[in-house]
Amino acid sequence: MAAHHLHSSARSEMGAKIGDVFFAEPLFDTLPDVVFFLKDRQGRYVVVNQTLARRCGMKDKAGLLGKTANEVFAAPLGQRFQAQDQAVLDDGMLIEDQLELHLYPNRDPGWCLTQKRPLRDAHGAIIGLAGVSRDLAMADHKNPAYHKVADAVRLIHEKYSEPLTLPQLARTAHMSVAQIERYFDRIFHLTPRQMIIKTRLEAASRLLAGSASVADIAQACGYADHSAFTRQFRATVGVTPSEYRQLQRGD
Repeated sequence: MAAHHLHSSARSEMGAKIGDVFFAEPLFDTLPDVVFFLKDRQGRYVVVNQTLARRCGMKDKAGLLGKTANEVFAAPLGQRFQAQDQAVLDDGMLIEDQLELHLYPNRDPGWCLTQKRPLRDAHGAIIGLAGVSRDLAMADHKNPAYHKVADAVRLIHEKYSEPLTLPQLARTAHMSVAQIERYFDRIFHLTPRQMIIKTRLEAASRLLAGSASVADIAQACGYADHSAFTRQFRATVGVTPSEYRQLQRGD
């Protein structure tokens, strides 16, 4: 208890002495695989890192400041991000490890895990939000644990068009359900279910560049019906498959 009190006291003392509360901004500028931002109560960018500016096609960070997601990202993606922001700003919602496929204004897609949380003043009132989106890197095949889940990953990549269950993946890897969940998190920073969704939607995004109908793409990617596919795609990407196709083509 005494150690906890000492820690809290040290935090408060240092917090009172820091001259620039945005001291972390230049640190985030050095991370090419992490998007970082702070927004005010109206959802406008107040602080961003260089990675976000670059992916939005801006020459420098100043081009983003004062703008909302709705003004930066093409419709309807911008409205989706802004609605997500409002849920954090109005209701204090925490967004944790949200698997998302971002399609940036330069139409460069990228998978990431997004975190958003409200910023509060000394009285607890929400005054803005902070967020990061971390790129999902390729799995480290040299990780000694990788071979333990390789068969399950192979099954997902080969059979994503079929119904896949967690117990089935665990049996394929000769593990318990708890073990395979732990190994997936350690290696991929994803749950097995997130891996299935990611694999299916990666395939769908490739097929959407062609001329196949959305219904045919849904079936090819393991979805029982068009509406289920559209709901999952929109929940993860932020737009419907048809809207994504238009954004890809620059329509």
